[in-house]
Amino acid sequence: MSVPSTLPRIQQAQSSMIDTNDKTQVVVIGGGPAGATVSTLLAQQGVQVELFEREKFPRFHIGESLIPETYWVLKRLNMLDKLKDSPFIKKYSVQFVSDSGKQSAPFYFHDNKDHDCSQTWQVRRSEFDEMMLRNAEEHGVKTHEGVRVLDVLFEGDKAVGVQILDEAGNKREVRADVVVDASGQSSLLLNKLKLRVPDPTLNKGSIWTYYQGAQRAAGRDEGATTVLQVENKKGWFWYIPLHDDIVSIGVVGDFDYLFKGRGTHEEVFREELERCPGAKQRVENATQISKVFATKDFTYKAKQAAGDGWVLIGDALGFLDPLYSSGVLLALKSGELAADAIAEGLKKGDTSRAQLAGWEAEYLVGMERMRKLVCAYYDGFNFGKFVRRFPDHRGDITDLLIGDLFKESLDKVFESIETMKVESEAMAE
Repeated sequence: MSVPSTLPRIQQAQSSMIDTNDKTQVVVIGGGPAGATVSTLLAQQGVQVELFEREKFPRFHIGESLIPETYWVLKRLNMLDKLKDSPFIKKYSVQFVSDSGKQSAPFYFHDNKDHDCSQTWQVRRSEFDEMMLRNAEEHGVKTHEGVRVLDVLFEGDKAVGVQILDEAGNKREVRADVVVDASGQSSLLLNKLKLRVPDPTLNKGSIWTYYQGAQRAAGRDEGATTVLQVENKKGWFWYIPLHDDIVSIGVVGDFDYLFKGRGTHEEVFREELERCPGAKQRVENATQISKVFATKDFTYKAKQAAGDGWVLIGDALGFLDPLYSSGVLLALKSGELAADAIAEGLKKGDTSRAQLAGWEAEYLVGMERMRKLVCAYYDGFNFGKFVRRFPDHRGDITDLLIGDLFKESLDKVFESIETMKVESEAMAE
């Protein structure tokens, strides 16, 4: 495995531009979950799609835990049977462990919603992402791996296609009615149009690795995601059981705390593991099977999701702290919403920003609800105490944890979180 790479700096190709008249309806940049989703759903609706992915799949990626609300998009993609037949570990719940070692009761998704969607999976992303890309091909998407998109082409303010560099070093242009940027955090359009808005509140980083033979529970608890707070409350560990007896384990904390004035990534990981007895105990008899990885998990969002002839989805649109494993859900959901807006626009002959961004406002509200729950955790929010104080909100909290983010009734949860915070501060005085 290797560290997830970022888009390389554009180099001048050795060969000259090949003059072509390549044309398609939609170009998708990036073959990850967001790109595979938007392209598959467009192809299902009869749209001609070409997808360009700079790497050859399978390729390593972090973000292995799915949450239940991915079910509905996966169903539209015809992916559910593939996942049911896969070796991926089934996930039924999430559990939180405080810095003192006290465990919350597991949040079992079935307790909140008695439906097939309440069982999801812990996936190895190299395998899951390749399944998604091959599924896109099965639906008629023309995919190109090992091809770099060098630039998005504009005529005035309207995107009209892309310039690509193939494996042979040949440049060419592919024209399109719509360009979808699903190229991740190093998004071409996010940088080209200077759309990135950082979130100063969630300036985090993460360090992680993989173990074989680590502890895991039995039965329906085998695939539970566990979130363990570090003793000094300056970070938390994820603990995600994968198939082949492998566990993904990583620490997340403020970027300055993890990376400034400290040792190597390996040394920092070990130091933080010592500060989290629950995590340490789970891996003490296991074998580390990979190097230690590190990344900057800066939370950000784009100033806008679309413009004339172009759309941002997935991490190209925004990245949210990994605390509640919302990454793949947000990739799939933004891909789904964008696909429907694009297909409708192509039928009407309207690829304006107004048409292509019709889904943006509702999506960002849902993303903000998840962000508020993330911020609450970093501000000392305790799930067990909250549910005991507001038992009627247990279902609402579970809705947030499963990713059922797009309903106004959830806003009352944050009013109650603020109430509890005020009460706590009053008692401390």
